[in-house]
Amino acid sequence: MQSKIKFGVRSLIHVAVVAGLLSMMPLSATFAAQASNEVAVQAQAQALQSWHENIKQVGPPAAGCWSVSYPNHIWKKETCGQVSGYRSSPPTLGKPGVMGGIASRAMTGKTANQAGAGNDYSALTANLTSSAVGSFPTVKGVKSESGNYGANKYTLQLNTNISDDVVQLGNTSPYCADNGYAACSTWQQFIYSTDNGGGNPQAFIQNWLFIGPNDTCPAGWGSFSQGYNGCYTNSDAVAVPNVLAANLAKVKLSGTASANGLDTVTFTYGTTAYAISQSDSTLEIASTWMQSEFNIVGDGSESAAANFNSGSSLTVKLSVNDGSTNAPTCVGPANGGTTGEYNNLNLGACAASGGATPSIQFTESN
Repeated sequence: MQSKIKFGVRSLIHVAVVAGLLSMMPLSATFAAQASNEVAVQAQAQALQSWHENIKQVGPPAAGCWSVSYPNHIWKKETCGQVSGYRSSPPTLGKPGVMGGIASRAMTGKTANQAGAGNDYSALTANLTSSAVGSFPTVKGVKSESGNYGANKYTLQLNTNISDDVVQLGNTSPYCADNGYAACSTWQQFIYSTDNGGGNPQAFIQNWLFIGPNDTCPAGWGSFSQGYNGCYTNSDAVAVPNVLAANLAKVKLSGTASANGLDTVTFTYGTTAYAISQSDSTLEIASTWMQSEFNIVGDGSESAAANFNSGSSLTVKLSVNDGSTNAPTCVGPANGGTTGEYNNLNLGACAASGGATPSIQFTESN
C-alpha cells in the first residue's frame, strides 16, 4: 500500500511539473516574440539611419526641389514653390559692416535660460563643417505648441555661424572680395517652417549678408537694418508635411555645403525626405561654416516664440561632419546661438561625443 501511495505521489508530482512546463511555454514564446520584435525595430531604425545618411551624403543631383522615400536612393524631381516673405532675424547688435560678436536682444516674456535669441548650444568643429543633422531622439510630455500666429506654428532651424564670429576664420568671407565688398559677414539658415507667412509648410534656405553702412544689397535681396546693414534672400522652397510638435521624434533636419557645388537642406519625416538645393556661390558658406545651432523656435521675425505646454521635454541632438572623428565643442549657452527666435523651454547641460558621428546633445524642458 505504501509503495502505491509513493507511486501516486510521484505521478502527481510528475503531472504537476509537466503541467507547469506546458503552462510556461506560451509565456516563453511571448518573451521570444517580444525579443524578436525589439530586434526587428532596432534593425529597422538602423536601416533608416543608414538610408538617411546615404541620401544626405549623395544629395540631389542638381539645384532645385526633390524627394525620396525609403528604401529608394534615387531622388525624384518636385515642383518648387516660393517662400512667402519669410524673414528670420539674427540676435545681434553688431558694428556696421562686420557683425562683431553676438549680443542677445531683450525679448518680452523670455527668461534668461530659455533657448533661442542668442541663448543656445552650438557645435564648434576644428575643421570646416560640411554637413550637420538635427534631431529630437526623445520627446516627452509634448501635447501642444503655439506661436505668434496660432497653434503648431514653429520653425526648425539649423544655423551656421556668422562668418566673422569664429576666430579661426579671420574676419572676412571670400564672398566679400568675389562680390566687390571691402568687408562683409555671412550667415546661412537651413529651415523647416510650418507656416512662413504663406500657410504652407516648406523647407528652404535663408541667406544673410552683412555689409558696410554705405554699401548696397545685391540685386533682388531684401534689406534689414538693426544696428547693422543686413541683406537677405530665400532659396526656392519644397512643400513638406505639417508635423505636429508631438511628433518631433520622427523628424530630422540636415544641411550640407560644398565649395563650388551645392548647399542643400533636407527635411525627413518618417520614411520620406524632401530637399531643396542652391548653388554654394549664393553665399560661399562652405568656406566659413564651423559652428552649428539646431533647435525648434518661433515661426519668423525676432519676436517669435514657440510655446510648449507645461511638462514638455525635448532631447536635442546635433551631429556634425568636419571630416574627423573628433568630438565638437559645446558652445554656449550664453552667446551660443545665432537665431533671433526662441522657445519657452529651459536649457539643461550640453554633452559632446566623438566617433563615427560626432555630436552634441542636450535636454530642454519646462
